[in-house]
Amino acid sequence: MADNSYNASPTLACVSMPDIGRPEKLDVENKAGESPPPSGPPDGGRDAWLTIIGGFLVQFCAFGYMNSFGVYQDYYTRDFLSNKTPSDISWIGSFQLFIMYALGVVVGHAFDSGYFHHTMIFGSVFYVFSMFMVSLAKPHHYYQVFLSQGVGMGIGQGILFLPSLTIVGHHFKRRRALASGIVVSGASVGGVVFPIMLSKIAQRTTFANSIRATAALVAVLLFIANLLMKTRLPDRTVGRPAPRPEVKGILSDWTFVIAVLGAFLTNLGLFFPYFYLQLYAVAQGIDPSVAFYALTILNSGSMIGRLLPNFLADSLGVYNMLIPFIVISAGLIFSLLGIHSFPSIIAFGALYGFSSGAYVSLVAPLLGQLSSHVGELGIRMGIAFSIVSIAMLIGTPVEGALLGREDAEIVWSRSIIFCGVMVTLGSMMMAISRFLFVKRRGTNSRA
Repeated sequence: MADNSYNASPTLACVSMPDIGRPEKLDVENKAGESPPPSGPPDGGRDAWLTIIGGFLVQFCAFGYMNSFGVYQDYYTRDFLSNKTPSDISWIGSFQLFIMYALGVVVGHAFDSGYFHHTMIFGSVFYVFSMFMVSLAKPHHYYQVFLSQGVGMGIGQGILFLPSLTIVGHHFKRRRALASGIVVSGASVGGVVFPIMLSKIAQRTTFANSIRATAALVAVLLFIANLLMKTRLPDRTVGRPAPRPEVKGILSDWTFVIAVLGAFLTNLGLFFPYFYLQLYAVAQGIDPSVAFYALTILNSGSMIGRLLPNFLADSLGVYNMLIPFIVISAGLIFSLLGIHSFPSIIAFGALYGFSSGAYVSLVAPLLGQLSSHVGELGIRMGIAFSIVSIAMLIGTPVEGALLGREDAEIVWSRSIIFCGVMVTLGSMMMAISRFLFVKRRGTNSRA
């Protein structure tokens, strides 16, 4: 999405918890002549901030591009795949999200095992290759788009996504939520840049050329990101490894399990506007040549939402920031039932972008603050993301099916109500998780 955790993963916010990263926790023995392992996250320094910049660029290219899927949804529905229903087309984006999150356990284990750079390099090459393959797909050949974009790009994004978030925990502890928020904000900036880039280039040339142009930009930025990011904990070949994560213990932690359930329910409905807002604007009579700005505004609001709440979460507590923003997101989704003009759609985009962006950036710190030591950050985040990936897979296709068609008109109310209810239920689960967390800690402050 706490002692911050995107590395803690996508984030850990500052909550009283065991010192993650202590040498005694890692129990690493130095070999003769080797410098001692780092004593703990330095919360700053050149390498730390260069890694944050690198993570920002990865999020810009990976999740940021995913945030532009509304452009694809609109273009595919009205032109390129007009022989398919909105639900069929949304399966492409939802499967992309599913793969991106579902690879969490595998990629998280690789990260904990010391294969950070291996995964990042392979993921970068595979992702860019898949993007170019999308540009070669032929009109009305659904399987070509699904394989290259839904499967190929999804795998590439999945390999890049978790490590670029989790690496934050190697460098930050006290301000991990803020650092993670900066990294995650890259996704929002990408969500602003890529829709404009895709739409403008497509208007001047072809949509295929716009995809190739964005793929070239992504290739350059990922190359730079791989040069900037550095791990800090001892290599897996040095001395004894960090304590192995206790998967059974993680799955029996009810505070964690209920928080993951809350994230699952929230994600069933949260991404509906990211997929359908541009199409919704066109359905309200907005000119398609400007309707994509609704998606741009949505991602602009999300960029701010991923920074300010994370800054406050370090002092006020992650649960205390996360739950209100989930409730606000639910209310805004319901408000779509009465929104029909372009100015009101723009206002909705800005507000919803802020509230949903806060949720996305705070989930990781929330999960990360439940980690007992740095050695389980990757696997804990991986388990959570893998479970949430199922919601990513089925959420938007279900919403697309609920849209249906009556007299050639899309029916929006059913999907809007479904999404609002799911996000509301998610906030309730998060409140229960907070109750258990406070009960375990014995204090109600900075939860």
